[in-house]
Amino acid sequence: MSGSRAPDALWFPGASLGVVMLVTTAFLAFGQFATRDRIAQAQSDDTRQQLEQILPAGYADNNLLTDTLQLAGPDGAPLTVHRARKQGALRALLFEMSGYGYGGRIVLLMAVDVDGRIVGVRVTKHNETPGLGDKIEVARHDWIRSFDGKSQQQPAPARWAVKKDGGDFDQFAGATITPRAVVATVKKGLEFLAAHRAELTAEAGGEAVPVNGEKP
Repeated sequence: MSGSRAPDALWFPGASLGVVMLVTTAFLAFGQFATRDRIAQAQSDDTRQQLEQILPAGYADNNLLTDTLQLAGPDGAPLTVHRARKQGALRALLFEMSGYGYGGRIVLLMAVDVDGRIVGVRVTKHNETPGLGDKIEVARHDWIRSFDGKSQQQPAPARWAVKKDGGDFDQFAGATITPRAVVATVKKGLEFLAAHRAELTAEAGGEAVPVNGEKP
């Protein structure tokens, strides 16, 4: 009798494990499906908040999330450009640029108005040293506001650097690499805007976007 039960005893643990794995997988799949929409909504809300915070109150009245244009960024990857409008007129373009600081990749959100002037710059992602490089965050220091009102020609291209390199922008004590990377990335963003003026204004439906401070 005991010998006849041995084969049954061998398959039972494996079958039990298979059932447990199947049930676990089903629960995980259901959980992912049930939270997918909420995760997507949370991501959209976060993006909208970042876009709205970089602009002055009442600056735009359109949906910044849907009024967009897709271009190839400086690195060849797809780049989304958000268009800020007031009563249908194009006022500014918002887009992300990235560079590399002391701690790795730094991601910036830039807003540039129709005259080619910077409305605002905010750091959205970074891994810079706490207490030193993290002064690029607007919540920790006003340094990032030093870009407000600047354009590709103001200051002159040669002055788009930290003061240690002969430029107009302050560096941080003990953390020159970080602000140097941010300045270079903002400059790259202005150059990107100038290089893609035609694509950015072709379907604007409002005012054209001047670059270099010149009206078209």
